[in-house]
This record gives sequence, C-alpha cells and structure tokens, in this order.
Amino acid sequence: MLTEQPNPRTSDIDQLTALEIATRMNDEDATVALTVRQALPAIGKAIDAIAERLSSGGRLFYVGAGTSGRLGVLDAAECVPTFSVDPELVQGIIAGGEAALVHPIEGAEDDRNAGRAELLARSLWERDAVVGIAASGRTPYVLGALEAANETGALTIGIACNVPSAVLDAAQIAIGVPVGPEVIAGSTRLKAGTAQKMVLNILSTATMIKLGKVYGNLMVDVKVTNVKLAERARRLVAQIASVSEADAAGLLAQANHEVKTAIVMQRRGVPPDEARRLLKQAGGRLREVIG
Repeated sequence: MLTEQPNPRTSDIDQLTALEIATRMNDEDATVALTVRQALPAIGKAIDAIAERLSSGGRLFYVGAGTSGRLGVLDAAECVPTFSVDPELVQGIIAGGEAALVHPIEGAEDDRNAGRAELLARSLWERDAVVGIAASGRTPYVLGALEAANETGALTIGIACNVPSAVLDAAQIAIGVPVGPEVIAGSTRLKAGTAQKMVLNILSTATMIKLGKVYGNLMVDVKVTNVKLAERARRLVAQIASVSEADAAGLLAQANHEVKTAIVMQRRGVPPDEARRLLKQAGGRLREVIG
C-alpha cells in the first residue's frame, strides 16, 4: 500500500533540527489539498446524493476505525451546534465504540461482523447514506458496514487513501485521495488523516448548505448552546434583519433563540409561529422567505 511505503523525501528526518522537521512536514501537507481537489468530481456527486437522502428522511453515517473513525465522529458531532441538526441525523460510528475515541482498542478494526452489526442495529434503511472511511482502504470493520448498507439499499460512499482499494470497490461512490507515503512511514494520522478531514468538512458543510442551513455564507441555523454562540446569533440577526444587537436579542428571546425565526419575524413583520410556518413551507431555506 502506498500509505505504508517509506517516504524518500523524509528519510533523514531524524537528523534534522526542529524547524527543519516542521518545514519538511509542512511541505508534505501542502500536497494534500491538491490531491483532494482531484477528487472533487466524486465529492460533488456524493454531496448531491447525501443531500437527496437527508431531505427525504434519511440519515448520514460515518464509519471508521482509529484515526478515520475519530474524524468521522468529530464531523458528526460538530454538525449539531453548527447547523442545529438532531444528533440522529449525522452519526459517527467508530470500531470499538466510544472507548476507542480516547484509547486504542486493539483488534476492533478487524471485526467485519461488528461493522455489519453496528449499522443494522441502527435500523438502517434505503434512504440512509453510509460513508466508510479507511486510510488503508481495506479495514474489515468498514467493509462489513458497507456490505450491510449495500444490502439494505442505502447509499454507500467510500473514502480511502490507497487507490485502488477494497473500500472504494465496495462503495457506490468512490472518493480516492492517494496522498502518498507519510512523513513517518505508515503513520496515517498525518497526511491521510488531513485528507480525510478535508473531505469530511466538504461533504458535511456542502450538504448542509444544500439543505438550507446557510444564508449567503452565514451560519443561520447555529444552535445557541453557549455564550459565544449566543453572541454570534445576535450578530447574525442584527446583520441580516438590519437591527441593533439589543433589538436582535429581543427578537431571539421571542423566537426561542432560533436565528432564522427571529430574522423572518423582523423582515416579514410576523409573529414567531407564522415565521416558523413560512420557513417550514420553504423547506427551511431562509432566502426563499426573505429574498
């Protein structure tokens, strides 16, 4: 596998100064974005397919082991406060369960049947989308999950850093990001992990944009769960509704801290319930309600 090969550009890295090591690593990282760019046609196809599934009642599952699994869980968790989605809508599944987020669970990634069972236990159905993530492209746990998803008619997407690979072959949409040998041979938490994180960022963000979670480039479906997000919500309402931050705070209080509801209340001159009705009628797309 390419990810396991020694990197000739870093063969002397143990003899370098700290600055030289950092520079060499940064040089390698600079190649990752270009590799992801080459995969954009497949990524775009995946975004359209995922958005179609979610808009018809489906869910999105990320499945991986080790670093790949942790990245999937991270992306899923961040969708909740960023886009105010139900935690059930985007779910991250890691081999070995929650304990594997902070401690390596030896052998968990090799259990193909566990990957199948984990997905089937979540009542997987044809409107769901499953993204299998594996730097190696051959992780048995991920392959088991993709097999189960294909059998139920769900959408399957594979992300791998070795091309060709079994994970890509098992998926309906294959996203190959062959970043090449790592700075430290086989340490796929480095370039491979960076590539996977970039792909997941694009998949989830673009999908949520297509689902109406963004107005312009503003995070209008933010879930107000802390002081920082409360301040952001006030700024968003003030900016889009053209009111002071004090008035924005008042609108948010009436709207149960729902940013889009508060904006529609001001821009359309309607009470909260009518604002919510208008948004529901527009599929949550703020632009269709206020222009």
